[in-house]
This record gives sequence, structure tokens and C-alpha cells, in this order.
Amino acid sequence: MPEARRASNAEWFERARRVIPGGVDSPVRSFAAVGGTPYTVVAGEGPYVVDAEGTRYIDLVQSYGAVLLGHAHPVVTAAVAEAATRGTTFGAPTPGEVLLAEAICARVPGCEQVRLVSSGTEAAMSAVRLARGVTGRDRVVKFDGCYHGHSDALLAGGGSGVAMLGLPGSAGVSAGAVAETEVVPYNVVPALDERVACVIVEPVAANMNLVAPGPGFLEGLRTACDAVGALLIFDEVITGFRIGPAGATGWSGVTPDLWCFGKVIGGGLPVGAFGGRRALLDELAPAGPVYQAGTLSGNPLATDLEAALGSGGLAAVVPSVGPLVGLFVAPAAAAPLRAPGDYEGARELVGHGAYGALFHAMLGRGVALAPGPYEVLFPGMAHDDAVLGRVVEAAGDAAAEVAARLG
Repeated sequence: MPEARRASNAEWFERARRVIPGGVDSPVRSFAAVGGTPYTVVAGEGPYVVDAEGTRYIDLVQSYGAVLLGHAHPVVTAAVAEAATRGTTFGAPTPGEVLLAEAICARVPGCEQVRLVSSGTEAAMSAVRLARGVTGRDRVVKFDGCYHGHSDALLAGGGSGVAMLGLPGSAGVSAGAVAETEVVPYNVVPALDERVACVIVEPVAANMNLVAPGPGFLEGLRTACDAVGALLIFDEVITGFRIGPAGATGWSGVTPDLWCFGKVIGGGLPVGAFGGRRALLDELAPAGPVYQAGTLSGNPLATDLEAALGSGGLAAVVPSVGPLVGLFVAPAAAAPLRAPGDYEGARELVGHGAYGALFHAMLGRGVALAPGPYEVLFPGMAHDDAVLGRVVEAAGDAAAEVAARLG
């Protein structure tokens, strides 16, 4: 991309703003939560990305969890290139979709069939539609701060980009679209009744920064759903195959009725899936009456990072679940920070306002965090000890800079 390398980040962003709303195709990329001009990526390799100006960053965004092996892994790129020579899309059955579905079902206990779609948003909205169709009920229960894509009924109480922009939901979503959506606090088992079709949850909440499920929370949801005949849906678009080969079910021992997958299963390409027991999936068209279709259808970083930020003069708490890492920072006077258990707790920590300054201080030292305080860090298999060591070193220096600026 020779033209991309000639233009600056600011020039690319200005061009983008003329033809793309807000200059970005997803709000979380806009830097609205941290200020400044987004860098425009022209290449990636392993744990690094390179921007239009030739600056190289250690990338802890990793396409928000879609990249597990690192950017441009040679095995992945070779497979993609080879597949492209045979055609990109056919609108017809292919062996590849069968192989991917078999791989998912083989790894997740209790998941007997999956339907492939093109995004996590599609997976979640389709799983909810299936749950409503199977139960004959309308009510959906979700948790404050959990993000399940941008379909109308699930945007209420969403975290991630919605939270970063300070929006309660979205304009254009009618009252009727969310009339049957009930939003309840995370880590509290809600009281359910026979109106509820399903409970949808991130088994590890990763869109309000990182909030782990408390002891008994997932088990309690399973029991509560069983008691009233509602279906339990695990949204594993982020956790699926990242916190373990069997995802949250293997990690927690709790088996939902339906799963939503995305990100990792595409190896960096856009794909999603939802699945569950064969008896439930048989209700989908063409076998059943529920219509759904689509044409294209342990972490050492956490402990070291917290210590480095603390030694640099910031209060910090860095929760982790497997390879998922959260990052909450505040002025030293706010210490000690405790890992939050729900969205309100996450918002309180984010409210200290130190993340934006730390983001830019880290970026200036060659480390790219997500441009918003409600996202998590995604270290992957390409982030070896040497790379993580550089992240920790940069964090200590960046914290000292921010602490001095905050006084």
C-alpha cells in the first residue's frame, strides 16, 4: 500500500471523515473516549501493527479478540490465500463450513449443532429469536454492561462502544423494540417467571472492561432458567476458545442451552455462529419454523502490569480470566482499587478519568491499548515474554508520566 505509507494518520483520518461517518466503521475506533487522532494501520505481524507513518506498536487490541495467533500468522495467511484461489463465496454448501462446525461441536460439551453466520451480532440476535420461537415467549433478560451486538433488542444496557460514548442505548431504537428486554445487574441472579424466553449473558463480562462472574453466579443462572423453562444463552463471542478449548463451559462447568461464537473462530475473518442441542437447532428453517438466513453467512501480564503501574504512581487493578486482561487506573489517591463485580463498579473506576492519559502515554512508548476504558486487553500467542516485558516496562514509565501530570 504505497499510497497509505505516504499519507499521515491525520490525513487518512480527514479523508475518512469525508466518506465514512465519524471517520470510522466502528465507533470504538474513533478515539472519542481518549482524545486525539486514530492511527491508521497499514500492516500487522505477530504482536505488532504498523501505522501509516511507519510507527510500530505492540498491539494489545488484536482486532478486539479476533486474532489469537498474532497478525499475519503464516499458516493462517497461507490457508486464506489458498482458499481464495478457489473463489470467495458461493451461496451454496461447502466442505469448509462442515469442518468448522464439526470442530466447534467437538470442543464444546453439549453443543451438538451450530449455524454459521457472518458476525457476533447476527449470532446473538439469531439465538434470541430461536429461544423465543422454541419457548413461545417474548421476554429477554440481559445484564447491565454486557454487549451482545447492535441489534435493537439487545442494545439496552450495552457496554463497550455504547458505554464509551456515554450513550444509554441508541437513537433509532424504538420503545417497542426493547419493551420485552429486561436489564438486570451483572453477578446477581435475577428472579425469573414464565414470561421469560431466555437469559443471555457474557459468562465472563468483557465489554465493561473485565468483570469476572462471582462464585455461584453462572450456576445460579442455570438453576433459575431451569425452574421456569427459560433458555440460558452464553454469549462467547469473546470468551469462546480464548479462555480454553471448550470456552466458558469447560472453564466454569456450566452448560447453557445455546452458545454464540465469533472472533476467534474466524481466525481474523468476519464470522459468527450460534449453536446448542440438536433438538433446539432443529427448530431453525428449513427444518423448523424459526427463520434465519444469511448470504455470507493464567496470565503473568496481569500481576506485572499492576505492579508496574503502581510503582509508577498510579492506582491500578488488573483483573484477569485466563488470557483476558482488564485494566482500571486512577490517581494514586484513589488506591487501593478493587476489581468490580458489575457495571456500576466498572463505571465508578472509569470515572476517575485516568485511562485516556495512560492510553496516550503508552501509545507514545509504542504500546497500543484499546482506545477506550471499557475494553479489555487481548494478549495472544504471539506476545512472548520479551514483548510482554516491554509492555510492563512501558507501563511503569507511562504511569510515572501520567502521575506527574495529574499532580
